[in-house]
Amino acid sequence: MKKRTSILTATVLSSLCISAPARPAMAESALKPTFDTLFEPLLADPMEPRIAVMPMLGKKQLQLDIGTSADLYQNDSKTFAVGIDFATWSLLNRTSNFKFPVDCIDYMFGINTTFRREIKESPLPFDEASVRVRLSHISAHFEDGHTDDNGDWIIGDSPFDIPFTYSREFVNVTGALSAPGRRVYLGYQYMYNTLPDEISPSSFQAGAEIGLPYNAYVAADFKLLPKWRRDEAKTDGYRGTWNLQAGMRLSAIGLENVRIAANYFSGMSRHGMYFYKPESFTTLGMIVDL
Repeated sequence: MKKRTSILTATVLSSLCISAPARPAMAESALKPTFDTLFEPLLADPMEPRIAVMPMLGKKQLQLDIGTSADLYQNDSKTFAVGIDFATWSLLNRTSNFKFPVDCIDYMFGINTTFRREIKESPLPFDEASVRVRLSHISAHFEDGHTDDNGDWIIGDSPFDIPFTYSREFVNVTGALSAPGRRVYLGYQYMYNTLPDEISPSSFQAGAEIGLPYNAYVAADFKLLPKWRRDEAKTDGYRGTWNLQAGMRLSAIGLENVRIAANYFSGMSRHGMYFYKPESFTTLGMIVDL
């Protein structure tokens, strides 16, 4: 894992060096980091880098996400960009005295490119097409919240020894059609390295977002994710995974980048330590878009 991580790190650094002009005077004008990315983050995708606190309703757990995407370079016509992604997705247990032991956490970093074009004279109700390509690494880990009172790991229903190594490197391609107040998208992800190694490399994605009056919206994200077969110790087939979200941006009080959102999730867990486990829950919380 360390070897693959170092390779991806070298790729990220090399890309930044290639993007930077040779002369220092030109570098200042060419690289202009911005959170206003050409490809807007997918609203309902739980694997999108974001800042969010989402308590689960009826469960003593909450999701804490810390991350963002940023474009390091955008051309003058706003049709091409090169950016970076950093994210952590944590599952916290809620206990007494305002304590939140971390059950597990996933780390993601990578680079991306975006291509965007205006659509003219099309019968479709969209005026823009965009494609985002990501090269990323994810690793996942159990933390102190996954131990019992004696400090021993909680085995639960895991088909693996606890703790086990989970990491993956992948290419993700997402294409979208959009217009003010609406967007649809399709995506494909290919894992070229993964531990455990008996996981299907392919997964698929589709989604839609619709704007509503008063800065409200509804969004749906659907994925076909590999399904783990305990009897065969490998993935075999796919299971649909839904994340439905309804929310509202707090523009009325000057917080355009803050939204209150409710989610319903059903399908394969987004956390690497539980990638084999189907789950279903509802969350209600706050998301901050930088």
